[in-house]
Amino acid sequence: EDDDDEEDSKKSSMDEGTAGCEANATEEMSNLVNYIQPVKFESFEAAKKNNKSFEMSSFVETKALEQLTKSPVEFVEYNKRQLSRIYPKGTRVDSSNYMPQVFWNAGCHLVALNFQTLDLAMQLNMGMFEHNGKSGFRLKPEFMRRTDKHFDPFTESTVDGIVANTLSVKVISGQFLSDKKVGTYVEIDMFGLPVDTRRKAFKTKTLQNAVNPVWEDEPIVFRKVVLPSLSALRISVYEEGGKFIGHRIMPVQAIRPGYRYICLRNERNQPLMLPAIFVYIEVKDYVPDTFADVIEALSNPIRYVNLMEQRAQQLVALTLEDEEEEKKDTESGDVPSEPNADPKPSPAENGVSPTPGLTPKPSAHVTQSQPAPAAVKPTVKAEDLVQNVLSEVEAQTVEELRQQKAFVKLQKKHYKEMKELVKKHHKKTTDLIKEHTARSSEFQNDYLRRRVVLEKSAKRDGKKRPESASPDHTGSPIEKELAALDADMTQKLAELKEQQQQQLLNLRQEQYYSEKYQKREHVKQLVQKLTEVAEECQTNQLKKLKELCEKEKKELKKKMDKKRQEKIGEVKSKDKNQMEEEKTEIIRSYIHEVVQSIKRLEDGQSKRQDKLVDKHKEVRLQILDEKPKFLQDIEAKCTEKNVALD
Repeated sequence: EDDDDEEDSKKSSMDEGTAGCEANATEEMSNLVNYIQPVKFESFEAAKKNNKSFEMSSFVETKALEQLTKSPVEFVEYNKRQLSRIYPKGTRVDSSNYMPQVFWNAGCHLVALNFQTLDLAMQLNMGMFEHNGKSGFRLKPEFMRRTDKHFDPFTESTVDGIVANTLSVKVISGQFLSDKKVGTYVEIDMFGLPVDTRRKAFKTKTLQNAVNPVWEDEPIVFRKVVLPSLSALRISVYEEGGKFIGHRIMPVQAIRPGYRYICLRNERNQPLMLPAIFVYIEVKDYVPDTFADVIEALSNPIRYVNLMEQRAQQLVALTLEDEEEEKKDTESGDVPSEPNADPKPSPAENGVSPTPGLTPKPSAHVTQSQPAPAAVKPTVKAEDLVQNVLSEVEAQTVEELRQQKAFVKLQKKHYKEMKELVKKHHKKTTDLIKEHTARSSEFQNDYLRRRVVLEKSAKRDGKKRPESASPDHTGSPIEKELAALDADMTQKLAELKEQQQQQLLNLRQEQYYSEKYQKREHVKQLVQKLTEVAEECQTNQLKKLKELCEKEKKELKKKMDKKRQEKIGEVKSKDKNQMEEEKTEIIRSYIHEVVQSIKRLEDGQSKRQDKLVDKHKEVRLQILDEKPKFLQDIEAKCTEKNVALD
């Protein structure tokens, strides 16, 4: 334990560097100072209890980071009451710097850096204090000074009393970025609270032009900047190989919206003569999605009221049109002069303006029934447009799902497992055959050895036997022993063979049952994996379907707008007053047709999605239905093999 304490103290002293010796080294100088009294930091509770605003504590960066992580709110409250100084740890022998933004977020007053190193942290420090006329200090935000406010530097929600910002930056072009023939690109970073910080949030395409490059990238949007007063925007320019050209760091609070030329600075924050960036910046108050419509109505109330009135008139026109069509169905032929007197129910309201010169002279009944087919024509065209825009989406089949990478990977794994199992049983069979072969050889050798001994004995007995022996002698005992030896050998070999066959049969049955169990487990895993793959693919397909619906709506609007322009172009050669009236009618009919077409498109998209969801369910049920079939096939094959063995 003593050794651990010594190591901790050594590590702490290494981090603190020479800061602990400064009190003795500069005692005479410190006696001249009567504003601030340096004290060693004990705890936030002790500092709050003492409540002495003239006391200041110094924190090495590691200790300050530890206190900030453990007690962020208490650290902010401490900095409201008295000063704090942060300095780099002593182990930074290369004079590198920590990011000062971390401690600015907590309200630390003196965040010291190694000024001899012009890294990103030092550049951020110089950009921070360039604001406020380079006076060397900046006033902390009000909520970090008021005692009745509490602030958490790690908050992700908006701060009470502070309006979050939405910042949009579009990089348009650059001017005189380099005198070399190199490619150039722009990067944008945001520094602030942890929730606001976005390193390398945006990067333009690299253009082989360093004099006057023009970028056509989409703007980068920082949708929610929780604390603009503590945030800074960095725009930096690099050569193609990553060599630094120039940059500019601007506090978000000081950014002016609109088209701006931004003169670049070097690493020392000194202005460069020619290099500049031309950008378009938008700074707005952050509005949640739920209140976007309300804010839009409040920002432009006249437009909102006009839009509501226009919609009301469209609904009234639709209602009147339905009532008039009902009257025409019930009272056809009674009042032939009314359709000519009232121009509103004419076919122009539905998007078709009949040419007077092409209209034949009809009877009263023909005049009454003519609006009906004219009203149907745009509907048919709209339906054609909707059908042309609406594309078919097919659900992935089971065979297509089986081609997915995850499923194929599992199949390969199962194939290796089955191969290992067969190899294992093959090894057992080989070992068993070797064992029986060895035993059979042993029996054969023993039989031959004993037979040779008996034959030798028979030869010796034959020499000793007298020649006068009777020829009808029944046989010697040795010959009987040889016959018994042959019979015993034949019996043992038969028993060994039967035993070997039985053991091989048992081993083969064990192999079949092992394969059966393994295949059943594989089927369960494959069905589960295929179900997971199907759910994942179907979820992704539904997401893509939503994107497809938006594209289809845009395409439909584009086609209908083109159709409207063509209709307007057809009436340019007519009388001026009549042309204006027909243009108005075309616009009115266009609005009605767009609303109806989009509604039909949404209905078609909804039916398509429902059909796709039903097909997805069928595919999942089909996968589950295949499980018992596979299990039955495995059972049948195993039974067939056992019958063949029997």
